[in-house]
Amino acid sequence: MDLKKALKSFFGFDSFKGDQEAIIHNVLAGNNTFVIMPTGGGKSMCYQLPAIMSEGTAIIVSPLIALMKNQVDAIRHVSDDDSIAHFLNSSLSKTDITRVKQDITDGKTKLLYVAPESLIKAENIDFLRGVKISFFAIDEAHCISEWGHDFRPEYRRLREIFEKISDVAIIALTATATPKVQGDIQKNLNMTDAKVFKSSFNRDNLYYQIFPKKEVEKQIIKYIRTKADKSGIIYCLSRKKVEEIAELLQVNGINALPYHAGLDAGSRARHQDMFLMEDVDVIVATIAFGMGIDKPDVRFVIHHDIPKSLESYYQETGRAGRDGGEGECISFYRYKDVEKLEKFLQGKPVAEQEIGRQLLNEIASYSETSVCRRKMILHYFGEEYDESNCNEKCDNCKYPKDKHEGGEYVLNLLRSVDALKETQKSKHYCAFLAGTNNNDISAYKHDTHELFGIGKDKDEHFWNAVIRQTVVTGFLIKDIETYGVLKISAQGRQFMKNPKPFMLIQERDYLVVDSDDDITTGGKGAAFDEVLFDQLLSLRKSLSKRKGIPPFVIFQEPSLKDMCWQYPVTIEELTNIQGVGNGKAVRYGAPFTALIQKHVDDNNIERAQDMVVKSVVNKSGLKVQLIQNIDRKLPLEDIGRAQGKSVDEVIDEIEAIVHSGTRVNINYYIDDILDEDNQEEIYDYFSDAETDDLKKAYDEFDGDYSEEELRLMWIKFMSEMAN
Repeated sequence: MDLKKALKSFFGFDSFKGDQEAIIHNVLAGNNTFVIMPTGGGKSMCYQLPAIMSEGTAIIVSPLIALMKNQVDAIRHVSDDDSIAHFLNSSLSKTDITRVKQDITDGKTKLLYVAPESLIKAENIDFLRGVKISFFAIDEAHCISEWGHDFRPEYRRLREIFEKISDVAIIALTATATPKVQGDIQKNLNMTDAKVFKSSFNRDNLYYQIFPKKEVEKQIIKYIRTKADKSGIIYCLSRKKVEEIAELLQVNGINALPYHAGLDAGSRARHQDMFLMEDVDVIVATIAFGMGIDKPDVRFVIHHDIPKSLESYYQETGRAGRDGGEGECISFYRYKDVEKLEKFLQGKPVAEQEIGRQLLNEIASYSETSVCRRKMILHYFGEEYDESNCNEKCDNCKYPKDKHEGGEYVLNLLRSVDALKETQKSKHYCAFLAGTNNNDISAYKHDTHELFGIGKDKDEHFWNAVIRQTVVTGFLIKDIETYGVLKISAQGRQFMKNPKPFMLIQERDYLVVDSDDDITTGGKGAAFDEVLFDQLLSLRKSLSKRKGIPPFVIFQEPSLKDMCWQYPVTIEELTNIQGVGNGKAVRYGAPFTALIQKHVDDNNIERAQDMVVKSVVNKSGLKVQLIQNIDRKLPLEDIGRAQGKSVDEVIDEIEAIVHSGTRVNINYYIDDILDEDNQEEIYDYFSDAETDDLKKAYDEFDGDYSEEELRLMWIKFMSEMAN
C-alpha cells in the first residue's frame, strides 16, 4: 500500500509532518534509524505506521506503564480489533499475559509495548524468539545515556537482549538529545550506521519565563486563575510538595489532582485519565508524570522547582502546546535549590557526581541568563539560532536587559583560558579573573600568575555572565568529556587575534528579588498603590506611639505592602494578608480596614478579591504539633530531627507562627544559650528599634550575637509584645 494512502486509511491524516515519511521509508526498508524530534513532532507515527504495515510484531520498548497504556489505547482506536496492540508489563495478571501471547502467536498483534524489566525475563525472551519480529523500537531512547535526563541502567542492556531475540532493525526515538547523548545512544545500541533524522528543537509557539522563587504558591494560584478551564501541569521535585500544592489549589477552588510514584497504580491511572478526559484541569506531579502523554492542548507547564537538567526542562516544558497553540512555560528559580540538588549527589560515584554537577550548572546558567532563552536551549542541543526570530516568546526578549560594550572583558577571559592552558572549568576562571584567592587557585599557584585578578574590578557573578555569553556566541566550548572544562574555539582564537566590539547583556541577579516580579503581569507588576502605603505607614506609626510599641510589632512592612495589592476591607479579608493571623487581625485590624475602605471608596478602586489566596487549613496540625513540642520544652534540634528539618527550618516555622499572631514561649531554649543580661540588652534594642531588620540588629551589636540568637530573641519579643 502507498504510504500516504496507509496514513489516510489507518490514521485519517492527509499528509505527513516533517521527516515522518522519510523515516517510515527507512524503517520499512529494514535499516537502523535514529529519530531526534521535539515533543509534539509526531515521533509515535514513525514506528506505529510501519508496524501496522509490516509482517510480524514490532517490539516497542517504553519506560512507563502509564505511557504504554496511553499508547495502546490510542492505537486500538484506529483499528476494529483490540488485538492490534498490547502491552506486557508487571501490571498484567497471568490470564492477561496468556491472552496477549496467544494474540501475538496468532499474528493479530502488530505492536507489543514492553518495559525493559519485562523484556529481560527469560520466559519472555524464549517466547519472543519463536515469534516473527518486524523491528525493535526504543521510545524515550535518552534513558540509555548516563548524560540523559532520565537515565535507566536497564536500558543499557537492550542491545544484548535484542540479539538474543532476533536480528532485525532498530529505530531509536527521543525528544531530547544533546550531541553527547546522541553519540552515547548510538554506541550503546551498536547502531552507529543508523540514518539520523534530526528535526529542529525549536518550539516557536512556546513562551519561556523564569521568576525568582518568592511567594510561589500565591503566584501560581494567581496565574492559574487567569487560565480558567485551561489544562496545565505543575512539576515539583518531591512527592510531599506535590501533595501540598494539589491540596492548596483545591482549597482555592482550582480543579487539581496530584500524581507521583507514591500513589497506588489505580489512583495514578485514574488521575491521568481524568486529566486526559478534562475532568480535571491541573495535574500537580513529579517527573513520573507526562513522559509521552499525548494531550495536545496543555496550555501551561509550571516548574515549582527547577529541574535537574536542561534536558528535563525541555522535555517537561515540551508537554505544553503540542497542537501548535498557546503554551506558556513558567519556572521558579533560586540558587539555593541548585545547591540542595548538589547535596543529593554526595555519596554517588565520582563520575556520576561530575555529570550531575555539570547538568545542574547548565540549568542554573539557563535560569540566570539574560540571553534569549530559546537561543540558550537550542545551543545546548547543538543548534544555532538567531534570537531576532524569537518574536518576544521569552521573557529575556520581551523585557530585554541593558547591553554594554564588553569586548575588553571577553578578550581578558579568552586570554586567561589560554594562559591556564584550557585546563579549568568556569568557576575557576571566575575566581581567577576576579582575583579571589580560594583553595583551588592556591593549589594550582594561579595566584602568582601575571593575569591573576586582571578583572578584579568586577565580581565572580559578572565573570560567570561573560563566560555564559561567550559560550553561547561560540568563542568558548565546554568540553563534555572532561565535565565542562573550557576550550577556545577557532572563532574565539580569531577574536583574540582581531578583537571587535562585543555587546554584553546585563545579567539578572536572582539573589535580588524585584518588587515587580508578578506572574499575572508577565514580570511587570501592576501599579503599586504608593498613596495607600504611605497612609498605612502613617497610621501604624501613630498607633505604635499610642500603644508604646515599635511599629513593626503591629504589622510588618511586607504585610502593609500586601494590603496595597489586595485592599482588605474586613477582618476576615485581613487574615488573607501575608503575615496576618486571626489574633493580629482582631487586635490591630479595625483602623487599617477602615482606612482601606475609605481609600477604595474615595478613589473608585476595583478590588481584585478573586486574587486572594487561601492557605491550607490542615497545616494547622503541624503547627499544633510544633507548639505542643515547644510546650513540652523539647530542644529545637530534637524537634527538627524528628521532622527531618534543620534548626534553621524549625525557627522559620516558629517565626511564621508568631508572625501570624500566635504566642510561642521558647524561653527554656533561649535561657540555655543566652544569659539574662544579654537577653535584656537585645530585648531593649527591639523595644526602641524603628525596624525589624535583623541585619541592622546584627551590625548594631558588631556581631556580638549570632543571627540565630537574634532571631530567637525576636521571636520572644514579638510573642510577648505583639501577640
